[in-house]
Amino acid sequence: MLPSQQGYDRAITIFSPDGRLYQVEYAIETVRRGAIAVGIKSKDGVVIAVEEKPRKLQISETAHKIFRIDDHIGFAAAGYIPDARSQADNARFFAQSNRIVYDEAVDVETVAKHLADQCQQYTQFGGARPFGVALIIAGVDSYGNSLFLTDPSGTYIAYDAVAIGAGSDQANEFLEKNYKADMSLEDAGALATACIYIASDQKDGTDHIRMSQIKSSTKQFETVTPEQVENYAKVGKQKFPIPNP
Repeated sequence: MLPSQQGYDRAITIFSPDGRLYQVEYAIETVRRGAIAVGIKSKDGVVIAVEEKPRKLQISETAHKIFRIDDHIGFAAAGYIPDARSQADNARFFAQSNRIVYDEAVDVETVAKHLADQCQQYTQFGGARPFGVALIIAGVDSYGNSLFLTDPSGTYIAYDAVAIGAGSDQANEFLEKNYKADMSLEDAGALATACIYIASDQKDGTDHIRMSQIKSSTKQFETVTPEQVENYAKVGKQKFPIPNP
């Protein structure tokens, strides 16, 4: 670190002379080092998938990086997962409060904005660090299928398809080449598995892949079974072959 930069990385509320908030950049780097997460919109719904590598004796029947927020909303996380649990609790409380106050389901973008606003607040005040996690928030509401990305800086952006975490640059390039707006939910699941294979050291099998989906027809958050994930992986290898490194 240059002498002119020393000290500016210790305080969250101080900009460096070159206009940077180092603690926020460090939090974003935590996301880049996390296991990959993918979100893809289709004409039939939305798919979110993550890579998880459980230890041999670990009980891993449930995903630790995919969270259900409401009947019609869920998110996938990359980075420091305990922070994701905290944001999931906050989002669930916010979604249920919306039902009590307005007697209707909360919109996906409203949840994304709420979580992004919370992240942004932690870039303004001393005594607390930024959240070290990025979220892919997916759902189906009155506006249709929705997919948003939030990051530690407090930014939230709508996407058709996006990947975050380690290897996300290659996965996003793969998505740009293969994504189609009119693809089916099955093709979206297949494309998501292909993206995880690109970023992962493990190119075969599906034990390290967890997936959930929200269908447009039901607007219900569903966990994709291991058998379905395996079928998606087979389709993905046929329709979306991974380029040789």
